[in-house]
Amino acid sequence: MRKLVLFVALALAAFVSHAQAPATTTTTKVGYADVDYIFSQMPEAKQIDSDLKSLQTQLKNQVDTKYQEFQKKLADYQANLNTMIDAVRANTERELQQMQQNIEKLQQDSQTTLQAKQTALMDPVYKKVGKGIEDVAKENGYTFILNQQIGGLDVILYGDEKMDISDLVLKKLGVTPKPAGTPATTPVKPK
Repeated sequence: MRKLVLFVALALAAFVSHAQAPATTTTTKVGYADVDYIFSQMPEAKQIDSDLKSLQTQLKNQVDTKYQEFQKKLADYQANLNTMIDAVRANTERELQQMQQNIEKLQQDSQTTLQAKQTALMDPVYKKVGKGIEDVAKENGYTFILNQQIGGLDVILYGDEKMDISDLVLKKLGVTPKPAGTPATTPVKPK
């Protein structure tokens, strides 16, 4: 996502500097694509989603198991607190504290693992989509292609639908776009 934001920022900067340059004989043709829409239409998207959900469930089960062990140990500690000798009480408190720290670390490691897996699975697809966008842009004479949205925020506030190359990119990648009326993309909002 950071690469995409950087790409769009550089494209906009280049576009602005090109627009400020003296008029030349070349025409600037600007189009836009909805990368999230394209990605959602890719066959790989369903498999990636399934793989990530499976990993997320597996990691959640590991955390839940450790948490249940902690809860059981805590309940035993609380039930026997009045009858414990000081040394056993102190030792049990240290164990509970260590278990709690281990659970927190496991949660953090799970998030890191999930993010790493997501990046590993999505990077090749985003590269494929990027290459498709580049090929379509070159084949159709576009100087710039902007992303319609970044992080849920509109980058294109108005755009002629004829300049949306998302379906051309999908076709270039061998994917048949879903028919119109399928709520797979957010329409461009008029000014």
